[in-house]
Amino acid sequence: MLRDWNSSAIVAVSDIARARRFYSQVLGLELVEEEMDGVMAFRTGATRLVVYRSDAAGTNRANAAVWDVEGDIEAIVADLAAKGVVFEHYPEIGAFRDNIHHADGMKLVWFKDPDGNILHLNKMPDPD
Repeated sequence: MLRDWNSSAIVAVSDIARARRFYSQVLGLELVEEEMDGVMAFRTGATRLVVYRSDAAGTNRANAAVWDVEGDIEAIVADLAAKGVVFEHYPEIGAFRDNIHHADGMKLVWFKDPDGNILHLNKMPDPD
């Protein structure tokens, strides 16, 4: 029923202006739509990340959005770190070096937006 339809992530934030700066300037996403109520849509690859104001912002304790990264995840992480992003360390998930978890050939990165929403980067092993 839904397999032929696109899906997008949606993230609740407490401060629209702060979220606009973080998602556009820190993460480098392109703002493609903004509605009167402050609902914003950012282009991310072939999909969109929708951001809206909510009193429940940051209450989700699981991943809010995930990016599948191809190529140089180390460069992306270094760029985010240079912009002040602080990375999450989960000791139970593989070795942690240079802000990246290494587990079974995967490279996994977690960090939070200003409201505490958990954002995740995922790089699968390179094919042999």
